[in-house]
Amino acid sequence: MLEKTFSLLVHLKKPKFHKGNDPYQIYLRITVDGISIEISAKRTWDPVRWSSRSGRAAGSKEDAKSLNLFLDLLTNKVHEARRTLIDANKEVTSLAIKNCLLGVDDNKCIIKEFNAHNQQIEALVPSEYSPGTLDLFERTLLHAQRFIKWKYNLDDLEIKKLDYDFISQFSFYLKSERKCQHNTTIKYLTYFKKIVLLCVKRRWLKQDPFSEFSLAKRYVPRPYLTENELHTIAEKTFSTERLSVVRDIFLFSCYTGLAYADVQKLKRTEIIIGFDGEEWIDTIRQKTDSTSKIPLLPLAQAMIRKYVNHPVCQIKGTVLPILSNQKMNAYLKEIADTCSIDKNLTFHIARHTFATTVTLSNGVPIESVSKMLGHQNLKQTQHYAKILDVKVSEDMMLLKRKMQSVMKS
Repeated sequence: MLEKTFSLLVHLKKPKFHKGNDPYQIYLRITVDGISIEISAKRTWDPVRWSSRSGRAAGSKEDAKSLNLFLDLLTNKVHEARRTLIDANKEVTSLAIKNCLLGVDDNKCIIKEFNAHNQQIEALVPSEYSPGTLDLFERTLLHAQRFIKWKYNLDDLEIKKLDYDFISQFSFYLKSERKCQHNTTIKYLTYFKKIVLLCVKRRWLKQDPFSEFSLAKRYVPRPYLTENELHTIAEKTFSTERLSVVRDIFLFSCYTGLAYADVQKLKRTEIIIGFDGEEWIDTIRQKTDSTSKIPLLPLAQAMIRKYVNHPVCQIKGTVLPILSNQKMNAYLKEIADTCSIDKNLTFHIARHTFATTVTLSNGVPIESVSKMLGHQNLKQTQHYAKILDVKVSEDMMLLKRKMQSVMKS
């Protein structure tokens, strides 16, 4: 928004501790929309030889000419600073003109602040944040940079330019240009909102541009393995040891519900004897920093025993010799092909399988499943219950039998 009024006055100001015939200080007063700010010219002059009408030194002596030339150059710089702000479509205020004139950047910019935020997050990994959290912030930052370049042809954008239209267009860009699915788009926007809310709290933004924007995700069924598919993978004999090891670790996750990052860091010391005299996993989830306590099922116990003497496990003190997530997923696709399972098999499907096929389908209460998964609220676990048509069918069959029994009697 451009200014309505603008004026520039060069005047003398009497020093606070003025003595006798001491000269006055010369100041420039910049006024925009009735708001003034003064800048010292860093020069002094005799008030007797000053013209208030012209705002210049009076007379034709060389010292007066020299001062007037300096003041002309200085006032021209003020006008140039104002023109620079206008050309850049920036808000013109008296303070903005002063800062532009003095080379001070008072504008807070999105990418600059996002970078500063991510540097702080990086410094707190892994004590307070997981590497995965940092990675999501970094990917969101990269998308924001590319969007600003795509939409505005700029390397950065002032924070005060953030509004509903920016968020809406960012969402459109992620879906159209980056080919992100709706829920993936919402994930990136949610991380971007964390930065926006920091700007609101610091009063760099008057209001939250997300206030009218919906961040609701769409329900997407989560893939999992059926009991038959689990049995097929468990009974399959593989020609290479690497596939056998990957299969074993995947099955361990299917029967414990641990995510890749939690299996990777699982220590032998986290296998404990519980209050019931049975073996339990007692660990802290890397993603949420919440406690996850899981009684060990026989197949999971068998996997622990199988790899107790594995060199990698002995050196690192870990339970299983897990590979990188990328390699695990690559080998799991090979396992799916070998077992004729027509699903995009990834390590995370093991966690979904534990929640559905292994626990909920076998009558384990959703509250217990939620606690073992380390969920922070029951709503997270309810997603799994929605997809269990088999469980719904079984429950309805029980109801039918009861009703038939009543009708016969």
